[in-house]
Amino acid sequence: MTNKVAIAKLDRAGEHFEILVDPDAALELKTGKPIGIDKVLVHEEIYKDAKKGLRASEQALKRAFGTLDVRRIAEVIIKEGEIPITADQRRKMVEEKRRQIIEWISRNCIDVRTKTPVPPQRVENALEQVRASIDPFKSVEEQIQQILKELQRVLPIKVATVRIAVSIPPSYAQRVKGFVGRSAKIINERYRSDGSWEATLEAPAGLQDMLIGRINDLTHGEGDVKILEILY
Repeated sequence: MTNKVAIAKLDRAGEHFEILVDPDAALELKTGKPIGIDKVLVHEEIYKDAKKGLRASEQALKRAFGTLDVRRIAEVIIKEGEIPITADQRRKMVEEKRRQIIEWISRNCIDVRTKTPVPPQRVENALEQVRASIDPFKSVEEQIQQILKELQRVLPIKVATVRIAVSIPPSYAQRVKGFVGRSAKIINERYRSDGSWEATLEAPAGLQDMLIGRINDLTHGEGDVKILEILY
């Protein structure tokens, strides 16, 4: 049994619920890491006041959660409720979420003036400039729209996709198609009578330089790659 014990809390259906948890394991579960509830719960009890040892009534549990299964209830409390975290844990979580947000923006956005991807360092500098608030417990998708609004005060960026036309000689066709299938969406394609491959691709706009560069590498510059349009 762990020597570290924390109280996770959740208010639901007009009632207050608490459970005793390992703080590190609870944080892993809350942030989506694969960990069993057995490693999180210190005691298989649902309390209304853990410090006083007052257990939640069966009626309150049934009304709030629709079950008396302690493990299922505990998982809901951890995922939807509050768990105590240290300043160091929060700092690390914010840094990791910031990295994910920077990657998302660099992948999915472009500078609307130059129609080119936005380098990660430029995004990072802009985040610091606007002092964007990052919630370590929310997914990138849940907070990206608000962060983009803040960044657009100092960066002319927009979420966009790019359409690219490719024509690949026969000797490189399968290799390029395999790469493209992992990195972009193939809108349409055809093989010509000589075995060359032609296709229209769609991908996050921030990947355009990577896609073009990689296709050129795979074909030793013999492929034809052309940006058709950028879609906002």
